[in-house]
Amino acid sequence: MTAGRLPAPLTPGDRDLLLRLLGLPTAGPLETGPDAPPSRLAEAQDAYGRHAAAVGLRVVRHAPARPADLDSGPVPAPVREAMASPRFLADQPSLVLRLGPDRLPAARTVMFNVHLDTVAGWQPVRFDGERFHGRGAIDAKGPAVALLAGIRAARARRPALGRDIGVLVQAVAGEEGGAMGVFGTRPLVRRGFTGRLNVFCEPTRGRFLPRSTAAMTARIVVDGAGAVDDRPAGGHNASVLLGFLAQHLGRALDASASEGAVCVAGLHTGARHNKVYGSGSLLLNLAYASPAAARHLERRLRDALDEGLKEFASLFAGTALFGRTAADACAITRLEWRKHGLPVLDDRDAWGHTLLRDRAGIPPWPGSEPAFTCDAIWMSEVPGACTVVLGPGDLAANNAHADGEFAGAGELADFAETVARLLTAFTDDQNGAP
Repeated sequence: MTAGRLPAPLTPGDRDLLLRLLGLPTAGPLETGPDAPPSRLAEAQDAYGRHAAAVGLRVVRHAPARPADLDSGPVPAPVREAMASPRFLADQPSLVLRLGPDRLPAARTVMFNVHLDTVAGWQPVRFDGERFHGRGAIDAKGPAVALLAGIRAARARRPALGRDIGVLVQAVAGEEGGAMGVFGTRPLVRRGFTGRLNVFCEPTRGRFLPRSTAAMTARIVVDGAGAVDDRPAGGHNASVLLGFLAQHLGRALDASASEGAVCVAGLHTGARHNKVYGSGSLLLNLAYASPAAARHLERRLRDALDEGLKEFASLFAGTALFGRTAADACAITRLEWRKHGLPVLDDRDAWGHTLLRDRAGIPPWPGSEPAFTCDAIWMSEVPGACTVVLGPGDLAANNAHADGEFAGAGELADFAETVARLLTAFTDDQNGAP
């Protein structure tokens, strides 16, 4: 780890905190698997909370979700399955910090949400004087540290911040790994840890994004009889059937790609060369920007699957190797949903957008550019609140979720300044300043 000079308003203490956070593995079990060492997320949150205390924020909650928090509303199947382990929720707490007295209403509060969990994959941690390197540097430990620097700068400019204007910071678990915030952000939102303005810190190149897509995950399952390689025609060949369906669905759903991202993903039957696998599965992830788009994609997938099965049965009927598979294709194939029914965010709060754009000087995300999925979807359930996604860097350009993830010190400093301007503008607006 190399020391270096940071542009204001980040301090050497901020640098040290970020390097400390990057050095702590915080990927959850949905990313690493149940047999991996426990995440050190709680330790990272403790370090974050101690640093935040110097800014004036105090801990108001540091606890995992309860099983009852997942009793209502959609929950991805991998989360429900993982909950069989009693440590699954216990090892993934979320932290809530508050600046200002508890009596301040949501109408006079800004909430920031940032996740301290990461995707899996360890990377060497260092600061080279210009960039922070390490897993989570841009998504989203770097933004989390810059957020505190921005709050600190805003307090210096507006003493009313923390006195008659409140700030909440949610530092959550369960954003990565396909958990979709159901045991991190959603329980906190339902407990009322929200504000009039709510900012989800994800890389947007410093532009405020008032939309967030959601995704549904379909699994095409073939459950037939296998066979030995000496008698391959005696079984159902799931590899050939699922491979055919993957190509068919890819073509059929290509026309729907403009409505949301369509990802034809994991196909699995087996790894041996001398066995006909009778069972297997194919995964598809379908992102959508509206409930209507979700319903259309679901109908299109079901229709395309039916069409594909009929085409397979026709093309392979009577073949020596795959006649049985063709005859039984419809009977041995089914569609399951691993993730389904999640909401989307489409914020149209004119007051909040004007505040961000005109008073805080934050440019909006272009309407022609597609949104992405994050925990902001859960704010769609909260009336009377403006919610946006805003953060430094770019998911692709900064190698988020990939090798070589980094955050530029200048990017983080710019985001800290953006947070300071946002909080200053909100404080002035609520206190009637011109």
